[in-house]
Amino acid sequence: MAGKFERGREVTRIEAFVDAAFAFAVTLLVISFNALPDSVDALIEALKGVPAFAASFALLAMLWWQHADWSRRYGLDDGPSVLLSLLLVFLVLVYVFPLRIIFTSFFGWVSDGWLPSGITMRSMRDLQLLFLSYAIAWTTLGFVVVALYRHAWRKREELGLSRAERIDLRGQIAAQWMLPATGVLALLFIAACALLGVPWLSPFSGFAYSMMGFTGLVVGRARRRAEREEGAAP
Repeated sequence: MAGKFERGREVTRIEAFVDAAFAFAVTLLVISFNALPDSVDALIEALKGVPAFAASFALLAMLWWQHADWSRRYGLDDGPSVLLSLLLVFLVLVYVFPLRIIFTSFFGWVSDGWLPSGITMRSMRDLQLLFLSYAIAWTTLGFVVVALYRHAWRKREELGLSRAERIDLRGQIAAQWMLPATGVLALLFIAACALLGVPWLSPFSGFAYSMMGFTGLVVGRARRRAEREEGAAP
């Protein structure tokens, strides 16, 4: 039997495909820039895009790690696992575009135009649609990640998860729920802005994602509940 928390020691074909897809998504953040700099001024201008690239890269890396950690822990390679992994790849390749635009726009705004924004906003409705597309992508990605971990929970008997592993998995599921939960909160805020006729407030939906900072508290509560329900340790 594989070691504790490590059942996916061998890289499966779907895991290799997901890794390659994430690598491709990262290149989309870079190669979509204009031609290579041909002067020092052009190089400096290109380097101004580094903060947006770094922030986008960090979020893609987080999503990649969620799948990689799930694969390493449970090593599932059945039909639902493959379908969910492919759906994750599809959504990531869609997500990469609003992701980059959001961060280039944000850094352009906070730098008062010194950093390139990369997109032209013609109206407040354009801004609202931008944050709406980001929230939809983030929410759907979150639901897929939750589905992967819940699938592992349904397979707990087949995997032979120990008490400690079950408790850990329930904590992981609680942590992953924070992804779609913050996305839904952002969507509700954007919808409220549309109904109230104040689309210029839509960017404040970004504060919904700061709720991810409470993930540790949610996980701790889920683990304590799991410890009670899973019974005493042998």
